Amino acid sequence: METATVGGFNNSLLRNSNTHCVKVDHEVTLNDILAPLLAPTSMTTSPMPPETAPERDRRRRVQAASTGMILLKALARMGGRASLTALARHVDENPAKVHRYLNSMIEEGLVDQDPISLQYFLAAEAIQVGLAAMRLADPLRIAEPALVRLRQTLEMTCFVAVMGNKGPTIVRFEEPGLPVTLNVRVGSVLPLLWSATGRVFLSYLDDGQVEKLAKLELKGIGAAQRATLDSKDPIATLRQQVREAGMAIVRDTNLQGISAIALPIFDFSDKLAAVLTVLGATGSFDTAADGPVARALVKESAAISQALGHVASSLRS
Repeated sequence: METATVGGFNNSLLRNSNTHCVKVDHEVTLNDILAPLLAPTSMTTSPMPPETAPERDRRRRVQAASTGMILLKALARMGGRASLTALARHVDENPAKVHRYLNSMIEEGLVDQDPISLQYFLAAEAIQVGLAAMRLADPLRIAEPALVRLRQTLEMTCFVAVMGNKGPTIVRFEEPGLPVTLNVRVGSVLPLLWSATGRVFLSYLDDGQVEKLAKLELKGIGAAQRATLDSKDPIATLRQQVREAGMAIVRDTNLQGISAIALPIFDFSDKLAAVLTVLGATGSFDTAADGPVARALVKESAAISQALGHVASSLRS
């Protein structure tokens, strides 16, 4: 009987898959047996079907629309008017390509060109699109998701207020599962001098009625409260402090044991549209201007303002 050495062991016969005896004429190693088993199998994949002409045309139209939107948004961010060279540099595109797109948008009434300066500017159709968006830009509707996020992440009471005929008025209100006991709710009117919300309205609203309400509050306070304000010009000092900080922070001034941080919400015309406020028990949260609560408010108020069409001064060209 023929023998074969496999991996150092003697085996009289090796059998194939049909169990027939096979004579081995050479020394078989372990690698000879395992190699076919360990070799990577080639996976055959069906080739991608060739792109049809309608599909190619559809893809090109989508790409062209996307490029056109990029140019329109860039022109808007540049103040609505720019030269071809400046616009092409802004979007990092070839001027010849930008020129072709601008000509197409001129035909659609979205862009026009000044015959003297040769600068391109947003035209009538673009204005109509903007006006339609402005009519739908409701600060209260846009702010509602932000209130929910703030309540969930900070676990604090938060609200949005607008300026009413009697003063700052709460119009949207969110509170956590274990709220701080407060006597403010939707419809509550807050003071201009003592609440964080009121101080933001006082600082950013250029309105004679607001000034009148603030002076009435000032006349009705006692000596102890008056001592907490600037002795020469308390209203002007409060305005300056809030504008420099970009927010209003109060501790125990409106409600004893309650602190608050408030930030402005601006619309497309840079006017104050509403005020976003978070409040809680004094000592239970960080009221620092660079603390986590203030940072969360800054982020949300900026996002709401942007959704209303406001362009931050740092982004202006």
